[in-house]
Amino acid sequence: MSRIRPYFKGSRPAAAGVAVVVAALMATALSPTAGAEETPTRATALKNAAAVLADLPGTLGLTPRQNTTVRDVVVDADGTQHVRYDRSYRGLPVLGGDFVVHLAKDGTYRGASRATRKALSLTGVTPRIAAPKAADLAAGVLRAANAGQTLRRLTARPELVVDALHGTPKLAWRTDAVAQDSLGNPVARTVLTDARTGARIDAWDGIETANGDGKSLYSGTVPLTTSGSQPAYQLKDPTRGNTYTGDAANKTDLCILTVCLNRAPATVFTDADDHWGDGTTGDRSTVAVDAQYGTDVTWDYYRDVHGRNGIAGDGKGSFNRVHYGNKYNNAFWDDSCFCMTYGDGDGTQLGPLVSLDVAGHEMSHGVTSKTAALTYSGESGGLNEATSDIFGTLVEFHADNAAEPGDYLIGERVVRSGLGRDALRYMDKPSRDGQSADCWDSSTGQLDVHYSSGVGNHFAYLLAEGSGAKTINGVRYDSPTCDGSTVTGIGRAKLGTIWYRALTVYMTSSTTYAGARTATLNAAKDLYGTGGAEYAAVAAAWKAVNVA
Repeated sequence: MSRIRPYFKGSRPAAAGVAVVVAALMATALSPTAGAEETPTRATALKNAAAVLADLPGTLGLTPRQNTTVRDVVVDADGTQHVRYDRSYRGLPVLGGDFVVHLAKDGTYRGASRATRKALSLTGVTPRIAAPKAADLAAGVLRAANAGQTLRRLTARPELVVDALHGTPKLAWRTDAVAQDSLGNPVARTVLTDARTGARIDAWDGIETANGDGKSLYSGTVPLTTSGSQPAYQLKDPTRGNTYTGDAANKTDLCILTVCLNRAPATVFTDADDHWGDGTTGDRSTVAVDAQYGTDVTWDYYRDVHGRNGIAGDGKGSFNRVHYGNKYNNAFWDDSCFCMTYGDGDGTQLGPLVSLDVAGHEMSHGVTSKTAALTYSGESGGLNEATSDIFGTLVEFHADNAAEPGDYLIGERVVRSGLGRDALRYMDKPSRDGQSADCWDSSTGQLDVHYSSGVGNHFAYLLAEGSGAKTINGVRYDSPTCDGSTVTGIGRAKLGTIWYRALTVYMTSSTTYAGARTATLNAAKDLYGTGGAEYAAVAAAWKAVNVA
């Protein structure tokens, strides 16, 4: 699946021959099973989940031809355990094969969240459509999506997969097609092709963008933790996994999916006196201050609020590339380099895309990729984008920066007069941008993911703030409901807690809006019970956007 998220647009053998791959399982073999009064560890959760896979393969739809690998582990404060797996079939990745095993404190199996319940049984894994043909078909899709543009350095790399996201599981080619447009900036599409017939199954944006002490461009003078010493301080933060910011020197690359060719440099910014930038674009380090600060604040939000140690939960830092491309009107997160990339904008529609909510948005794509891995297409793609908008907004509020106060406008600081509006997206009433959906209907999944995200954004605003007119941090909002109801909000903190638990424990790659409703209700139940205002508010907010 696509790795780039732009801003705009066990210890026991498996039964029946099922192979179970559990990271670091041998190192945990001597760990004692959690007792009645012990809090289970990650190692205990892995051992318990491996036992479930060995004992109950049929319950999870596993067969001898499938392998599983652990993607993520969550252990609740009360000892409940949730272990997330990816699946392969006869060595091929399974799109929609992911599932989460839920366990009680004592390791007892409680149930599972599965992206698909379809049986994985193919007659064979030899494609009738050759890889070069799949590459040609994907290249054609990319050209059609960029009609009127002269594309250069177009590359298409097919990978044979099992598609369990679209009906009956089938053999398919997943092809990442990438190129450069006339300005040298990256464009990409991920194309899913039936490996038997050559029919296109699906296609989605390969770049998931966010339309998307130093003196920053947007956030005033901000504190920075750096490395080195005079006269060569580095914009690298050893307290946050050595996250750093480098200068891409206005170069571009094709290393935006699984294909890496001529990656643009990211020379770490240095400074003689540890005072960075001058608050204007005349100093190249100014936007680097914004990017580094945005990374710091996002790291702190996930740590302080959700107890997450870095984007991947492993304490490792990412890095930023600023000054990317030529008047590039976007920013994106790329899993392949575990990095964020920011364009300078064209100066007419957009300025440098390094505002706080953009940074929070992009890094949250990384969190999603390490947890639910919501497919960037259809309703799950809209939820992927909404997740980044939601957490980007919560990061902005968490920063509590007077120069860039929190709001429910997405990318408002980067917008210039030529765009024709004052923000990229609006969470209180998404349709204010002229394209996003306020309410769910059967056509929602056919919209571009940056517009179908409106349903999730609208739900999130209503859950946090409620319906009707109000002013927050000097910004006026007036959020309607799709059914004429009145919704009372429960606050941003509870929105964030509920959505994070739903994302990390219950959502899977194929989650739709109906599935998100179930996931968030389950999360609210876990956190607050079913008899309180929180559970009722989640139900009411979904009903208010036509998801019931």
